[in-house]
Amino acid sequence: MNEARPFAPIVQRLRAAGLRPTRQRLSLAKLLFDGGDRHLTAEQLHDMAAEARIPVSLATVYNTLHQFTEAGLLREVVIEAGRSYFDTNVSDHHHFFFEENGQLQDIPGDQIALPQLPAAPAGTHVARIDVIVRVAKD
Repeated sequence: MNEARPFAPIVQRLRAAGLRPTRQRLSLAKLLFDGGDRHLTAEQLHDMAAEARIPVSLATVYNTLHQFTEAGLLREVVIEAGRSYFDTNVSDHHHFFFEENGQLQDIPGDQIALPQLPAAPAGTHVARIDVIVRVAKD
Protein backbone atom coordinates (compact mmCIF):
# COMPACT_ATOMS: atom_id res chain seq x y z
CA MET A 1 0.00 0.00 0.00
CA ASN A 2 2.86 2.40 0.75
CA GLU A 3 4.31 1.70 -2.71
CA ALA A 4 1.29 3.40 -4.23
CA ARG A 5 1.53 6.27 -1.71
CA PRO A 6 5.25 6.82 -1.04
CA PHE A 7 4.62 9.92 1.09
CA ALA A 8 2.01 8.26 3.36
CA PRO A 9 4.43 7.51 6.25
CA ILE A 10 5.89 11.02 6.03
CA VAL A 11 2.40 12.58 5.99
CA GLN A 12 1.51 10.59 9.12
CA ARG A 13 4.75 11.56 10.83
CA LEU A 14 4.24 15.28 10.15
CA ARG A 15 0.59 15.22 11.23
CA ALA A 16 1.49 13.31 14.42
CA ALA A 17 3.97 16.11 15.20
CA GLY A 18 1.28 18.74 14.64
CA LEU A 19 2.66 19.98 11.31
CA ARG A 20 0.67 20.50 8.15
CA PRO A 21 2.14 18.32 5.38
CA THR A 22 2.88 20.98 2.76
CA ARG A 23 4.59 20.01 -0.47
CA GLN A 24 7.93 21.49 0.62
CA ARG A 25 7.78 19.91 4.10
CA LEU A 26 6.96 16.53 2.55
CA SER A 27 9.82 16.74 0.08
CA LEU A 28 12.37 17.82 2.69
CA ALA A 29 11.11 15.27 5.24
CA LYS A 30 11.45 12.48 2.69
CA LEU A 31 15.07 13.50 2.03
CA LEU A 32 15.78 13.69 5.77
CA PHE A 33 14.05 10.61 7.10
CA ASP A 34 14.39 8.08 4.30
CA GLY A 35 18.14 7.79 4.91
CA GLY A 36 18.12 6.46 8.48
CA ASP A 37 19.79 8.23 11.37
CA ARG A 38 22.16 10.97 10.25
CA HIS A 39 23.42 14.48 10.83
CA LEU A 40 22.95 17.18 8.20
CA THR A 41 23.51 20.89 7.96
CA ALA A 42 20.92 23.12 6.31
CA GLU A 43 23.33 23.62 3.43
CA GLN A 44 23.74 19.87 2.93
CA LEU A 45 19.96 19.38 2.87
CA HIS A 46 19.61 22.29 0.44
CA ASP A 47 22.20 20.65 -1.85
CA MET A 48 20.33 17.33 -1.63
CA ALA A 49 17.09 19.11 -2.56
CA ALA A 50 18.78 20.76 -5.56
CA GLU A 51 20.13 17.38 -6.72
CA ALA A 52 16.62 15.92 -6.40
CA ARG A 53 15.26 18.89 -8.38
CA ILE A 54 13.18 20.13 -5.45
CA PRO A 55 12.81 23.91 -5.86
CA VAL A 56 13.34 25.28 -2.35
CA SER A 57 15.31 28.24 -1.02
CA LEU A 58 17.95 27.93 1.66
CA ALA A 59 15.79 30.13 3.92
CA THR A 60 12.89 27.67 3.54
CA VAL A 61 15.23 24.79 4.38
CA TYR A 62 16.33 26.58 7.57
CA ASN A 63 12.73 27.41 8.52
CA THR A 64 11.62 23.83 7.91
CA LEU A 65 14.51 22.37 9.93
CA HIS A 66 13.67 24.65 12.85
CA GLN A 67 9.96 23.73 12.60
CA PHE A 68 10.86 20.02 12.61
CA THR A 69 13.15 20.60 15.62
CA GLU A 70 10.44 22.46 17.56
CA ALA A 71 8.00 19.63 16.76
CA GLY A 72 10.43 17.03 18.13
CA LEU A 73 11.26 15.39 14.79
CA LEU A 74 14.90 16.53 14.84
CA ARG A 75 17.56 17.55 17.35
CA GLU A 76 19.75 20.54 16.64
CA VAL A 77 23.39 19.95 17.55
CA VAL A 78 25.23 23.25 17.88
CA ILE A 79 28.95 22.76 17.37
CA GLU A 80 29.83 26.44 17.65
CA ALA A 81 28.20 29.78 16.90
CA GLY A 82 26.80 29.62 13.37
CA ARG A 83 27.53 25.91 12.92
CA SER A 84 24.63 23.54 13.55
CA TYR A 85 23.76 20.04 12.45
CA PHE A 86 20.29 18.55 12.50
CA ASP A 87 20.09 15.02 13.86
CA THR A 88 17.34 12.63 12.78
CA ASN A 89 18.00 10.52 15.91
CA VAL A 90 16.06 12.23 18.71
CA SER A 91 16.83 9.61 21.37
CA ASP A 92 19.07 10.34 24.37
CA HIS A 93 22.62 10.32 23.02
CA HIS A 94 25.76 12.40 22.59
CA HIS A 95 28.29 12.99 19.79
CA PHE A 96 31.86 12.69 18.66
CA PHE A 97 32.78 15.65 16.43
CA PHE A 98 35.62 14.92 14.02
CA GLU A 99 37.42 18.22 13.62
CA GLU A 100 39.27 17.27 10.42
CA ASN A 101 36.12 16.66 8.36
CA GLY A 102 33.24 18.13 10.38
CA GLN A 103 31.43 14.80 10.75
CA LEU A 104 29.36 13.77 13.75
CA GLN A 105 29.06 10.25 15.15
CA ASP A 106 26.56 9.16 17.78
CA ILE A 107 27.64 8.09 21.26
CA PRO A 108 24.96 6.09 23.13
CA GLY A 109 23.57 8.06 26.05
CA ASP A 110 24.59 5.44 28.61
CA GLN A 111 28.28 5.69 27.63
CA ILE A 112 28.71 9.10 29.24
CA ALA A 113 28.07 9.60 32.93
CA LEU A 114 28.03 12.94 34.68
CA PRO A 115 28.36 12.35 38.41
CA GLN A 116 26.98 15.73 39.44
CA LEU A 117 25.13 18.57 37.78
CA PRO A 118 24.82 22.09 39.11
CA ALA A 119 21.39 23.13 40.32
CA ALA A 120 19.38 24.77 37.55
CA PRO A 121 18.70 28.48 38.03
CA ALA A 122 15.51 29.38 39.88
CA GLY A 123 12.38 28.80 37.82
CA THR A 124 14.12 26.44 35.36
CA HIS A 125 14.93 22.75 35.01
CA VAL A 126 17.51 20.77 33.07
CA ALA A 127 15.71 19.77 29.87
CA ARG A 128 18.53 17.89 28.17
CA ILE A 129 22.28 17.44 28.35
CA ASP A 130 24.29 17.44 25.14
CA VAL A 131 27.91 16.32 25.29
CA ILE A 132 30.10 16.85 22.24
CA VAL A 133 33.47 15.12 22.36
CA ARG A 134 35.80 16.77 19.85
CA VAL A 135 38.33 14.39 18.31
CA ALA A 136 41.33 14.97 16.04
CA LYS A 137 43.80 12.63 14.36
CA ASP A 138 47.07 11.98 16.17
